Amino acid sequence: MSRKSRAKPPSPFLRFNSSPEVIRLVVLMYVRFPLSLRNVEDLLFERGIDICHETVRLWWNRFGPLFAGDIRRQRVSRMRGFRQMKTLQKFASVHASVHNHFSLERHLTNRQTYRERRSAALAKWQALAS
Repeated sequence: MSRKSRAKPPSPFLRFNSSPEVIRLVVLMYVRFPLSLRNVEDLLFERGIDICHETVRLWWNRFGPLFAGDIRRQRVSRMRGFRQMKTLQKFASVHASVHNHFSLERHLTNRQTYRERRSAALAKWQALAS
């Protein structure tokens, strides 16, 4: 039995004269900074890239959703969980003032209750991390 090879989808940049790096730079520049289409055109012209503001608009309409999907997937994959306990500790210490499962009011409980709650909180965080 032979496996069917999956054809790689064609590049969305295939029929454009500019390189994918330039297109990505233009779209991200337009999105990231509060610039108008003509401001992006002027900035790129100063750097030796001669494009029209309508080209910026076309690229934004064409590639904006594509780049947004890439960014969304990267963000989701980065936030899947805490791979190491060290990362979890950094996160918990930074976000302690907002919401901290480890703040168990030690001075109000006895030792046994404190240990049980601490173990439960740690188990909850580890469940979230995996």
